[in-house]
Amino acid sequence: MEMEYSFDTLRPYRDEEVRDAFLRVTKEPEFKTVMKYLFQDKADGMIEFFLTLNSVYDFQSKVIAPFLLDLSKKTMDSLTISGLDNLKGDKKYLIMSNHRDIVGDAAILNTLMITNGHDTAENAIGDNLCSRPWITEMMKLNKNFIVKRSGTKREIFEASKLLSSYIRKNIVERSNSIWIAQREGRAKDANDRTQESLLKMFSMSSGSDLKQGFLELNILPVSISYEYDACDYLKAKEFQQKRDDANFKKSKEDDVLNMQVGLTGYKGRVHYEVMSDINDILQNEISDNDDRTAIVEKVAVVIDRCIHANYQIYPGNYVALDLLEGRDVCCSENYTAEEKERFVNYLNGQIDKIDLANKDTDFLKTKILEMYANPLKNYIVARDLK
Repeated sequence: MEMEYSFDTLRPYRDEEVRDAFLRVTKEPEFKTVMKYLFQDKADGMIEFFLTLNSVYDFQSKVIAPFLLDLSKKTMDSLTISGLDNLKGDKKYLIMSNHRDIVGDAAILNTLMITNGHDTAENAIGDNLCSRPWITEMMKLNKNFIVKRSGTKREIFEASKLLSSYIRKNIVERSNSIWIAQREGRAKDANDRTQESLLKMFSMSSGSDLKQGFLELNILPVSISYEYDACDYLKAKEFQQKRDDANFKKSKEDDVLNMQVGLTGYKGRVHYEVMSDINDILQNEISDNDDRTAIVEKVAVVIDRCIHANYQIYPGNYVALDLLEGRDVCCSENYTAEEKERFVNYLNGQIDKIDLANKDTDFLKTKILEMYANPLKNYIVARDLK
């Protein structure tokens, strides 16, 4: 019998906790500064409006969704979603997607779910993003739960058991769908791969029948495709910093900058593709003779294949692959001369933004090209497997 846990340390706020949380948050000077940055002369009115909200859905539908939809008009050429009809009735899912933007991926998905008449999912975020108490409060008000990423090995192990039970309880009891990225942190080279340690965390609450444990989670892949990754130059910069200094680690200020650029930077076209849950595939591909290691590997392969095969491929992806491979098929069926010129100009502009004393332009250019070529490489392989 599974141990009973208290989830108060990680769960989002409930409706009855919303008003008190906003009373605390709106007293924070730093929060007021952020509000003035976001809403300018409307900041005081927005703060007063927050204090009238009585539920998490009110906050998401009346504040977060309108804000993100307005922001998307300024930062995207289009924002589209397909496959929401794969969400069936009151069934709840473990939604797993590739990870491009620190806060945008899940927040935009929830916004699209709201605008299309679906319940929002609870979202997993790392405690590294909760650098201030008021930030933690705002995250929990927006239906985020906190994943512990720091501490001793024992503390991380216990936190993983708690998280595993929390996710399973929500889905099995049909309380909430859960969104979690397929790996801890973003795949900075856009070579999206499901982290097997994450799947092992899910299995900590599954009992002895691991196959059944995965089936009852109703894993539902979502493929996120950005035409342009606003943080690509920051990711490339980090690649060089890690290359040049084996001990380099991002600061909290770096995380804040990535969140800011990710939300406000230009992204071109953005598409979300929601698939059916993978239960039927797992039933066919996992045999009774598979041990736990084989089962985890097969689940990872299935998730990856679904995400890769459902990317939206843009002209820049083809241009990037050609530039990496040293081929020039300009004006082919995949992109025009104008589309190539646009991508190359974009690439050069992003590299110009990188401020490093020992800037290695060739290395940085290669890293950014890989970010756009890797989704296409994986797409080609996945489509061949179908």
